[in-house]
Amino acid sequence: MASWRGLPHRAIMSSSRISFFEVEILDCKTKQQLCFLDKILSGIQQDNQYEGRSLKDEEVLRELPVGTTATLYFRDLGPQIGWTMVFLTEYAGPLFVYFLFYFRMPFFYGLAKAFTSSPHSVVHLACCCHSFHYIKRLIETIFVHRFSHGTMPLKSIVKNCFYYWGFAAWLAYYINHPLYTPPSYGKKQISLSMIMFLICETGNFSIHIALSNLKIDGSRSRRYPFPTRNPFTWLFFFVSCPNYTYEVGSWISFTVMTQCVPVGLFTLIGFIQMTIWAKEKHHRYIREFKDYPRIRMSIIPFLL
Repeated sequence: MASWRGLPHRAIMSSSRISFFEVEILDCKTKQQLCFLDKILSGIQQDNQYEGRSLKDEEVLRELPVGTTATLYFRDLGPQIGWTMVFLTEYAGPLFVYFLFYFRMPFFYGLAKAFTSSPHSVVHLACCCHSFHYIKRLIETIFVHRFSHGTMPLKSIVKNCFYYWGFAAWLAYYINHPLYTPPSYGKKQISLSMIMFLICETGNFSIHIALSNLKIDGSRSRRYPFPTRNPFTWLFFFVSCPNYTYEVGSWISFTVMTQCVPVGLFTLIGFIQMTIWAKEKHHRYIREFKDYPRIRMSIIPFLL
């Protein structure tokens, strides 16, 4: 699958004349000519490279700093998969994997403990929270998210699934282990972390709704997110990516609730990755919008 894509031909009138282009398509790696297009109308679009960057979907030849002859680079993106399917695969896996350990399948803890149930209420609560988190993600994928890009490389989804599914198995193994012991401070620690978990999950969902509403009119014009009447979106006053802030808060709460080292490591790695994404988006907002609020940070208010 390649990234080249064209629009239906249309005439562009300039000084009562139709403007044509000659377009040379080169392989991005070998620089060999793949084809030469003669008398191309200026309405053509493509996702190729121009001077080191990929052209956006909405860019057309007549808006680029080129003459009537242009050289574009063709990049083969390899096998692709739609973003909706990507997220469904990534999030359905941990849900299924966790239940294998929760119900103590025979090949995990031995036949003596097969299909038994933990006597600790926190174990059952952790299963509910983990399931709720990924069910929410699946619902958001189907009904809430609006994707700017259509596909992801197939090799990337394999890597992502290994990450999500692998960590789900690792933390589920210890939380549901017959030798697992409840948190040090008992019910108080569990209850407080449960409240924080629900607050962060609600906040995360609210931010996703707000981000989705930015594109609800189908417009391709870029706008930065802003707080709404929903109090959970007021975090936009202070950070560019509060969805990541709430996401990290959910996993910190889950870590405190279960007091489990693998959960803590998963939270730490997730925080590092989400910080990278948040900083990239934050700097992109600053570059694109001159009136972007300077008080905002990337992911942690007043700090990071």
